[in-house]
Amino acid sequence: MPKYVLAYHGGSMPETKEEQAEVMQAWGAWMGGLGDSLVDPGNPVGQSSTVTSGAVTTDGGANPLSGYSLLNAGSQEEAIKAAQGCPILQRGGSVEVAEAIEM
Repeated sequence: MPKYVLAYHGGSMPETKEEQAEVMQAWGAWMGGLGDSLVDPGNPVGQSSTVTSGAVTTDGGANPLSGYSLLNAGSQEEAIKAAQGCPILQRGGSVEVAEAIEM
């Protein structure tokens, strides 16, 4: 079965401990609902650097990555459907879905 990278971009940070607990509960429920298709729940990421042939920038680029997960899905459409339930969408973020090509 193909694997898909769910790359998370943006999303606001919780401002209170209570809001943080709600957000974590939403992520846990969503990931739990993915069942065995969730290969790697991933992690949030810190500040990134962009490396090109001529420079290194530390501004995170045009659309900075905020985290990732790895998911088994039968098709791109199935992976997109799973991503549509991601809690980051309710916090102003987005999810990029891309197949991880076996080499």
